[in-house]
Amino acid sequence: MPAASALKVLIVDDQLTIRSLVRNSLQDIGVSDIREAPDGEEGLRAMVTQPANLVITDFNMPKLDGLGLLRAIRGHPPIASTAVIMLTGRADRELVQRAVQFGVNNYLAKPFTTAILKQKIEAVFGALT
Repeated sequence: MPAASALKVLIVDDQLTIRSLVRNSLQDIGVSDIREAPDGEEGLRAMVTQPANLVITDFNMPKLDGLGLLRAIRGHPPIASTAVIMLTGRADRELVQRAVQFGVNNYLAKPFTTAILKQKIEAVFGALT
């Protein structure tokens, strides 16, 4: 059982509002080490320079989308085992299948609640304390 306070999370989304909602939900469940990036390219740079335990990334972003970011993380050995949760407004079965094919750990549809976000994280890491 990991402590929520021990998690290092990177939120990657081009919408400031969504990043704020995810950040607030993470803080509500006890996560305090949270960084943000506005697109996949910046998210990848952030992961290479200062790896996180969990990346919560939007699918639809400019420059490098969520699937591209997921593939880049999985293709870079020092960060390849990082947990990735894909966040999207599209409940698209094909997108989910492609994300699973590329090694996504979980999937979160917008809109979401803090409780659902916690469930998705716990499905990856086990119960948070």
